[in-house]
Amino acid sequence: MEFKRYTDIDLFNADVLDILLEDEVLNNLPVSIVLGSSWRSGDFNIADWLLGAVTDEHGNIVLIAICTKPFNILLNEPAGKPHEGSVEFLASELKRIGFNPPGVLATPGLARRFAGAYCGETGFNQKTTMIIMRLDELAEYKKSPGICRVLTEDDLLFAPSWEHEFCVDCDLPLYTRKENEDRIKTRLGKDTHFIWEDGQPVAQAVHGRNTPNGAVLSWVYTPPQYRGRGYATSVVAEVSKSMFERGKRFCCLFADAANPASCAVYHKLGYYDVCRFEELKFDI
Repeated sequence: MEFKRYTDIDLFNADVLDILLEDEVLNNLPVSIVLGSSWRSGDFNIADWLLGAVTDEHGNIVLIAICTKPFNILLNEPAGKPHEGSVEFLASELKRIGFNPPGVLATPGLARRFAGAYCGETGFNQKTTMIIMRLDELAEYKKSPGICRVLTEDDLLFAPSWEHEFCVDCDLPLYTRKENEDRIKTRLGKDTHFIWEDGQPVAQAVHGRNTPNGAVLSWVYTPPQYRGRGYATSVVAEVSKSMFERGKRFCCLFADAANPASCAVYHKLGYYDVCRFEELKFDI
């Protein structure tokens, strides 16, 4: 076997993109990463990020690895088929080159095999289990009072705080208010960040990423005082509808398997479970 670390995004895409697109929904996160603009704009540090692949004795890719620190390493086995020794080989190669991912995000079996190989059977802990959901057709739903509108500059007064609270709720890496504000500013005028307003802003949802045929939703948040009124259902429905109107064949998102209320919002709209991903954090 051989491990190849890429420093050229075009070469990486040429080798792995078709493999990832064989299951576009399951691989929505790595697909959107490798097709994203940050690689070409230089908004990353190649020493902190990883694009890699393990090949067998015939040169066939048997394991794909992507890590955009401070986030976890993403792993994919082509066609979901494990290749004997590839996970252990990747773990040893990462140690050899001194690349230390903070954790792993993958289908449960793959995530645990890699975690065990990288840091031993007791060197990691389970953080979350997430469900990838897909929507092909929006179901009928009861619309909440209010309207849906796109992000405006005035929303910068509260949206950074909402996204900070979203990260707290989901146990995601935290950023400064300025970092949150700078990221949100990039959405102005792009019709990707939607606010539900019922006298005042009460919920949001964001079209966060793209795959060739799909739209990935994220940053779905309702402040605690407005929860239980259907606002999240309404704003997610409007974003999903907008994506279909723009020609997307499907929408998808990650939902916290431990949050049945959140999952119920998506199921109500016609989203259905595709697969589970497990996030494991390393203790070393």
